Amino acid sequence: MDRDEGFEEFYRATRHRIVTVLYALSGDLGEAQDAAQEAYVRAWQRWQRIGEYGDPEAWVRLVGHRLLLNRWRKIRNGITAYRRHGPATAVGPPSENTVALVTALRQLPMEQREAIVLHHLADLSVADIALHTGVPAGTVKARLARGRKALALLLGTTVSEEASHA
Repeated sequence: MDRDEGFEEFYRATRHRIVTVLYALSGDLGEAQDAAQEAYVRAWQRWQRIGEYGDPEAWVRLVGHRLLLNRWRKIRNGITAYRRHGPATAVGPPSENTVALVTALRQLPMEQREAIVLHHLADLSVADIALHTGVPAGTVKARLARGRKALALLLGTTVSEEASHA
C-alpha cells in the first residue's frame, strides 16, 4: 500500500469522528469542518511521519482543536480591540466631486492613473514613483503631465502652470 492509499484509508476511517469531536468542542459545524480540513491537510503533508504514530487520529484531533483555539483567540482579540477603540466612525456617501474624480481616473491609461494617484494621493515624489514603478523619472513626469491634462479635460477644468510641472 502506498503513502496516499494509507492516508485515504485513515481519512475515511476517522473523518466523521474528528468532525464530531471538533463540532462538540466548538458548537459550530462550519468551524469544525474547516478546522478538520486544515488538520487533515497538515497530516497529509507529514503523513510519512504521522502515519507511523501509534494514534495518528489523536494528532489530527489535537491539531484541529488547536486551530479552533487559535480562531477563538483571534475573535476574542478582535472583540477586545473593538471594545477598546469603539466602532468605526460612520462615513457618509462620497461627494459628487469624489465620484467625478474616480470616474475620470478610471478613464485614464493605467500608467497615468498610477502616476497621478501615487504623486497626489500617496504623496510620493517623482523619484519615489520612478523607483516604485521601475521607469525613469522623465517618464513619470511625462505620465503626470499627460494624466493631469487628460483629467482636466474629463473634469472640465484647467490645469494651473504650477500643477503641470511635477
